[in-house]
Amino acid sequence: MPITFDDLVHRARALPRGGRRALLGITGSPGAGKSTLAEHLVRELNGTGEPWVAYVPMDGFHLADAELERLGRRDRKGAPDTFDAAGYAALLRRLRDDPADETVYAPGFERVLEQPLAGAIPVPPTARLVITEGNYLLLATGAWPRVRPLLDEVWFCAPPEAERVRRLVARHERFGKTHEEAVAWVSRSDERNAELVAATRGRADLVVPEQALPRARANPLRHP
Repeated sequence: MPITFDDLVHRARALPRGGRRALLGITGSPGAGKSTLAEHLVRELNGTGEPWVAYVPMDGFHLADAELERLGRRDRKGAPDTFDAAGYAALLRRLRDDPADETVYAPGFERVLEQPLAGAIPVPPTARLVITEGNYLLLATGAWPRVRPLLDEVWFCAPPEAERVRRLVARHERFGKTHEEAVAWVSRSDERNAELVAATRGRADLVVPEQALPRARANPLRHP
């Protein structure tokens, strides 16, 4: 039978076992619907009771523009080497292995400014499941291989390519680019990164098809 969103909710709910905090990774190429899926899972699992699921996007580990300028990588923002992969892995290890007796603060990402924000996302001790999402969770180069062993499962979002690119262009337009600028950025930068991510699909525990991906709602859960 086809996988549904309800199936994903049940699978995520079962991940924490034996009193240990679990980490679920959601990956896929740019525009694949990773953040929308993560946000809907958090909302559905937390329901109206005490929150027990936290959301920590990988995007908080973007290098700041000033550092990208210094490194000569500003025009490739979003590529694997424009993130602090080692720092991201270190945070995941802390969330997974440290005693859950204090709030852990993770960085967020401000979409309008396109800059990371330190200490923007609190992960309370009550969080028994942390959902994280990003492009490079399964990448096998640089410091990225440190990430996969820290995640209980990794799901790969796989919408049709034409729909993924359409969403990606629309997202760039929503945050200030003209249509022409958005198309140019997607063609020059995002699609090069998408090829790298697509090659990691076979390492995922689950491939999430289009029919199981929820649509964005009017008031999605967003961290800065």
